[in-house]
Amino acid sequence: MYSFGMSAFEQEETARKVRGQAGKRLRALAAVMLTLAAGGPSGFAQQAAVQATDKTLAELPGAPVPNYTQPVNLRSSSRDFAKPSAGLKDLPWKAYLPATVAKASFLNSGRLSDLYKGGKIYLSLSDAIALTLENNYDIAIARYYLDIADTDILRTKSGANLLGVPTGLVTGTLGSASQTLTSGGGPGGTSGGAGGGAAGASGLSLSTNGAGPNPETIDPSLSSTIQFERQESPQTSVFAPRAFTNTDTYDFTYNQGFVTGTALTVGFNNSRVTSTSPFSSFSPELSSNYRATVTQHVLQGAGIWVNKRFMYQAINDRRIADSAFRQQILYTVNQVENIYWALVSAYEDVQSKQRALEQSTKLAADNRKQLEIGTMAPLDVVSSDSAVVTDKQALINSQSTLYYQQLIIKQAIARNLNDPGLVTAPVIPTDRVSLEELPEEKQTVDDLAQDAFKNRPELEQAVLVLKNDEITLKGAKNSLLPVLDAFGFYGGSAAGGTQNPDCINFFGPSGPAPCAPKTFPTEGYGGVLGDLGSRTSPDKGLGFNVQIPLRNRLNQSVQARSQLEYRQAQLRLEQLYTQVRMQVVNAQYALTNDRALVLAAEAAEQYNQQSLDAEIKKLRLGASTTANVLLQQRNLATAEDNLIAGRAAYARDRAGLYQTLASTLQHYGISLSDAATGEIKTSPLVPGLEPAKPSREPSTTVPSGR
Repeated sequence: MYSFGMSAFEQEETARKVRGQAGKRLRALAAVMLTLAAGGPSGFAQQAAVQATDKTLAELPGAPVPNYTQPVNLRSSSRDFAKPSAGLKDLPWKAYLPATVAKASFLNSGRLSDLYKGGKIYLSLSDAIALTLENNYDIAIARYYLDIADTDILRTKSGANLLGVPTGLVTGTLGSASQTLTSGGGPGGTSGGAGGGAAGASGLSLSTNGAGPNPETIDPSLSSTIQFERQESPQTSVFAPRAFTNTDTYDFTYNQGFVTGTALTVGFNNSRVTSTSPFSSFSPELSSNYRATVTQHVLQGAGIWVNKRFMYQAINDRRIADSAFRQQILYTVNQVENIYWALVSAYEDVQSKQRALEQSTKLAADNRKQLEIGTMAPLDVVSSDSAVVTDKQALINSQSTLYYQQLIIKQAIARNLNDPGLVTAPVIPTDRVSLEELPEEKQTVDDLAQDAFKNRPELEQAVLVLKNDEITLKGAKNSLLPVLDAFGFYGGSAAGGTQNPDCINFFGPSGPAPCAPKTFPTEGYGGVLGDLGSRTSPDKGLGFNVQIPLRNRLNQSVQARSQLEYRQAQLRLEQLYTQVRMQVVNAQYALTNDRALVLAAEAAEQYNQQSLDAEIKKLRLGASTTANVLLQQRNLATAEDNLIAGRAAYARDRAGLYQTLASTLQHYGISLSDAATGEIKTSPLVPGLEPAKPSREPSTTVPSGR
């Protein structure tokens, strides 16, 4: 103790506190030892310790328990990787055969071929979502995480530490990713880091995950050493003459651990030795012995819970993987919706630019006729011709954008773009969004926020990871205890064989002489095993192994850091609730504003269309000028652009509201199990859509003449 600068009273007071704390620790240690000596904690107490993790949210203000994702039982492969490949009823050598995983498919689903008609792809939003669930690479990659999580469950059943499961979003699909929610699953499960036993993200630290004593190895192992030795030893004295010794060794060892913190080791050793040495009584000499040792952790590493904590974490990680897969579906479906509405905007923009070109071309043709009859100035003709060139350039840009958007949606809904016909086929979007008011817009922000709190996979993952942090914290606490192991062993040995023909009796009446026949009775290996089983030469004992770190600074630092990381994760979870609430507010207000914007844009488009018609009539009557007509055409084009952009923003924000509330699957009727297998039995049904109005499809070529 450091006492520099302290008075005698302060030193005595500090020493009294230290003695008091040490006394409390010793009394607590004694209570633990008495409890374990009496048989350890009961199964009910262990079950209560596990159930205590369900109270994770009790310390957080206003944190509702999330609705956990329905377990995805249909996996991406036919095998359940959480179970061993060979059970008790299977052939035993199956446990040593490698697992086979089916090759990934790089072919497009048949649904895409059904939509390919007349060299064009007529695509509805429902078909786009179904094709995404079947073919999209992001979803296909994320699908493997379910089986990867199962392998960790199988791994921890053997007593090994878990490897962790990545739970970040796969974002390899090109498109309007900026419109989707890319935030991942909270502590240890975000798009910037991996969940489970891996590194954290968002400023969080998860370095102590897995802290605590290593569990016992549950999987039994059988080892054997079989050795044949032939030795020739030179003579070194009269008592060590030259001899030839053949030694055959057959040793077997069985090891197994148990979830109670118990280890069993059974050794069974056998040898057969032949020797020409006169000092050997038997040749061959047969010997056999065994020893069974049971070791029980009494303090550190004792109990079922601490030895099964990795299994509990692996199960939680599988639930995190289920939630992360649901989050991937929400993200990718929303991304494809944004791509679809961007395609609709590009499609309508080309139509708008074609109409503008037709109007300016007709105006230029009329002006040229009037110039020929002398009723219009040449400058007006030049002005109208310039407008035609400008509209052609705008149409070319719009057509390029449409072509790129068609490629964008193809790479999102198709897995193989090597077919030239598929690449060049134009995609015709057949759906348009309606302005029907959603029920969510009529709900209060608090009600929507509560729905989001229960359904958002990010919050679900954060809660599950926080439960894993609690398991880690308890493991770190257990590592603070000293090591106290009780062990007991029991064994025996036996020997026999055939009398050595070179045996010499050094204590005969006439001095050293060859051993008389049957001086040592012959006993075969069966008799040796009989003596071993009759326990004629037992070997038994018990003892204790104690390791007490006198300062214990390493374990103290790990436990303290684990506690700090747990508190940090609690703050992060509460921050996620705040972020989700703000996202809900923003999504609801954005949808209301977008509808008003679309209505205003529709009114402006109608007004500018009527203004243009009126201005053209005035021009024909000589009451207006070409400049005024061109101005009205530009106003109409701007109004149409605003209307197209407004409808696209409304469609994106409507889909974004569903994603914010994590209700996309319910609204569209998407089965998570079907998405896990990649076989969509029922097509999604997207509400709030209306068919596109019949219109001329946009041209892919631009007229070059005036």
